[in-house]
Amino acid sequence: MKPVLLLVLFACLSCYGQRADFSQIDFKKADSIALALKGESLQNLPVLTHKLTTHLTTDVEKFRAIYTWVSTNIENDYTSYIKTSKKRKKFAKDREALLEWNRSFTPKVFQKLLKEKKTACTGYAYLVQELVLLADINCKIIDGYGRTAHTMVDENSLPNHSWNAVELNGKWYLSDATWSAGRVEVEEGLPRFIPDYADGYFLANPILFAKNHYPLDSKWVLMSESYSFQDFTKGPVVYKEAFKHNITPIAPRAMHIETLRNEAVVFSLNVPPSFKNENISLLLTTGNSNKNMQSKVSSDQNGQHLEHIFTKAGTYDIHIKANDDILATYVVKVKRK
Repeated sequence: MKPVLLLVLFACLSCYGQRADFSQIDFKKADSIALALKGESLQNLPVLTHKLTTHLTTDVEKFRAIYTWVSTNIENDYTSYIKTSKKRKKFAKDREALLEWNRSFTPKVFQKLLKEKKTACTGYAYLVQELVLLADINCKIIDGYGRTAHTMVDENSLPNHSWNAVELNGKWYLSDATWSAGRVEVEEGLPRFIPDYADGYFLANPILFAKNHYPLDSKWVLMSESYSFQDFTKGPVVYKEAFKHNITPIAPRAMHIETLRNEAVVFSLNVPPSFKNENISLLLTTGNSNKNMQSKVSSDQNGQHLEHIFTKAGTYDIHIKANDDILATYVVKVKRK
């Protein structure tokens, strides 16, 4: 029995930034300021920026206060998102018509944001950028593609998401206030926003971030290793719980895997040193049934690895779990020979 060969490639960590760069910073003060200012008006952005940042000394704390405030005070407007998506599809082959519609619709989006504190992803990214620039910190809106279990992306997809890049201490960092803010649940055909702050999208590890974000301008992937749009669309589905634990699926790189019966498949992860082997496991789904899989767990300098031998032919959904949280999903097709 031969294990399937999996190559693990790691990017140069000096080329971009992630939250670990600020492990010595305690964000409690920034968070408490953002919490104390809950419900503040958006009618005067310079005043709001001053209130959020004046008692903070470092740029990263100022960014944290702004990011936390936006993520916990703005409601995701799913209706606007759907309307925008429909227009993008309608004008997919007419760029000028799309730009003209966008010019007329954008002011309405931002007016609704300022008055009702509701917006779609572009509004979140716009507000973060404006407040951060007012704090004299360099910040950009990054447009591109967001990929989830419900929003799959391929080469024919239109851009559907926006987030931010911020420059701190000479390095660029990635954050997504929209996905930090919460989630939208549809009940009886009606969307409802559920506030549920997810801290993992704040100054996220770019390698993990690229698993479900891909920019129109590939330089904003912020990785030194080659990572193409095809790599992005073919990769496993990665959930917000991966960001919660800061665990990055490294291999296999493709979501859909083919192997032979009685051969081993190895799933490799980049895991924080504090996370223990026994807390990582595999869950197999067939139809409506779930089954915990026995796997050989090991660690080395490249990360943690879960090896499983498939003894029966078939197609299986394989979920990687950390404790009770599902981090990522693969589809494994096992052939007899």
